[in-house]
Amino acid sequence: MANWIEVGLLENIEQEGVIRFDHEGKTYAVYRSPVNEVFCTDGLCTHEKVHLADGLVMEYEIECSKHQGAFDYRTGEALRLPACVNLRVYPAKVEGGRISIDIG
Repeated sequence: MANWIEVGLLENIEQEGVIRFDHEGKTYAVYRSPVNEVFCTDGLCTHEKVHLADGLVMEYEIECSKHQGAFDYRTGEALRLPACVNLRVYPAKVEGGRISIDIG
């Protein structure tokens, strides 16, 4: 069952950027791709639980700020050590300039 939650405006995320979004005790990372698509993953790196919104986005990759582990934010796949556990991903969409994620 879908549980769409509004995150905010697309214009508030830079292209190739990421923001933190917290909802009901859980934290997420919401990304804007180079071609204005949006994606969402769990907010914490699977290696040492550092928030990914503090990391560096390069094309479709998020690099953790602590140990430079990296993930493909489209799929959650861990790409570079020390990250070796994939991130959970959530459906995301833009309607009327507003971003929503499905945390259902």
